[in-house]
Amino acid sequence: MTTPTLTAAAAERQYAATLDLGRLCARGDLPQLIHQLRRTGGCANPIHLQGFRTLLHAPTRQTLHHYSTEGEPGNRLRVACGNRRASRCPSCARTYAADTYHLIRAGLVGDDTKGIPASVRSHPRVFATLTAPSFGAVHNRPDHGSCRCGRQHGPADPLVGTPLDVERYDYAHAVLWNNHAPELWRRFTIYLRRELASAAGLTRKEFADHARISFGKVAEYQRRGAVHFHAVIRIDGPDGADTPPPPWATVALLDRSIRSAALRTFVPLDASAELPDRTGYPSRILRWGTQLDVRPIKAFGDGSVITEQAVASYVAKYATKSAEATESIDRRIGERHEIARHDLPDHTRRLIETCWDLDDHYPERLLAHWSHMLGFRGHFSSKSPAYSTTLGALRQIRADFRAEQAHEDLRQRLLAEGLPDLDDLPEAETLVLTHWAFAGSGLTPGESLLAAGIAEELTFNHDMKRELQAKEREGAHGSTSDGGSGS
Repeated sequence: MTTPTLTAAAAERQYAATLDLGRLCARGDLPQLIHQLRRTGGCANPIHLQGFRTLLHAPTRQTLHHYSTEGEPGNRLRVACGNRRASRCPSCARTYAADTYHLIRAGLVGDDTKGIPASVRSHPRVFATLTAPSFGAVHNRPDHGSCRCGRQHGPADPLVGTPLDVERYDYAHAVLWNNHAPELWRRFTIYLRRELASAAGLTRKEFADHARISFGKVAEYQRRGAVHFHAVIRIDGPDGADTPPPPWATVALLDRSIRSAALRTFVPLDASAELPDRTGYPSRILRWGTQLDVRPIKAFGDGSVITEQAVASYVAKYATKSAEATESIDRRIGERHEIARHDLPDHTRRLIETCWDLDDHYPERLLAHWSHMLGFRGHFSSKSPAYSTTLGALRQIRADFRAEQAHEDLRQRLLAEGLPDLDDLPEAETLVLTHWAFAGSGLTPGESLLAAGIAEELTFNHDMKRELQAKEREGAHGSTSDGGSGS
């Protein structure tokens, strides 16, 4: 077996991490540090806090409990950064993806704990993919035959998604389309309601008294750098998921209305009238591309439809991505000259530079500000109010659970010390004094090594648990079919 050779930079990083790990071991608080890092889930860039929390018995001013970061490793408490981007923090991105999965899944199968009834499963719903138009021919991997260049590209071929003719590729159209994609989606939802109302013989105002459109969507970058949207679209009753849809609401009607609305949706665009020189940047009409996919969603798949599980997993997967598919930069570019510092593919570099070129022509669009996103400035995952629960609610559930655990641990500790039971003390008799201050962020090389190991362990355990649950579901579905009670 051949041992892989480290690059000079990698060897230097490994040496620095080893030295720092030795320093952490010599400090004498390594078990506490590992416990802290584990509580962050192996966060790659935790926030550092300094401060204290004191719990007093108000009538007697007796200190029931006192916590201070002075007893923590480095006199700091580390908490997870919460960044959704996998390129920034894989650990926190995994948590964000899990929350997105449960949010999307609750809108598909229902969840009483999240306020969504199981009856939502009977509502018409589809998984739709809306794409950008063509900005010029690119190298691709067609299902049959070869690329237009005459070659058959592999999945990792860097040519895939790049223009066949760079000079004829419409880079201005590409970044402007990305920039206006959220507005195009907003207008699409308006047209969709109009199409459904017209098909049902209702006015737009009457439609709200009979049905409601709910959706959850995620944005994804194609290799060519264009954003496209994957969305779960559902027809509910007038009050949302709690009410049944009208009899005329069917999957077939929803399918036809989505296709018709996508054809009708457009965003007119004109360069800034304040600039006299607009050569090369004419007025444009931004529309969806011709590639539109609408697939019914069912509980169990037979290969012809997509399943609830697959949809939730797919949306969650892309909720933590940014422009990684194009190898773009994962942070904002402050000045144009910074672009030259990064090793970027030529196609991605041209898209970023085009954002800066157009920034003065469309000043209100903040193209330079969002150039690292190739012009896109919307939310990567979003939903309509009635589709499901919210990410904030899911985070609050997790925070409440941890707070209850901490409360019970403290309660047992006080009882063991002969102090009053917290549950027996009226809230008015307890006083909490706290003070917290930001003390930095990030990890030292040795801490990064420990956090990466913890994150890898947690990921492995999560994947094993998910695989076991998938097998259990398959077994349950199989027994249902074998027993003859399934359809």
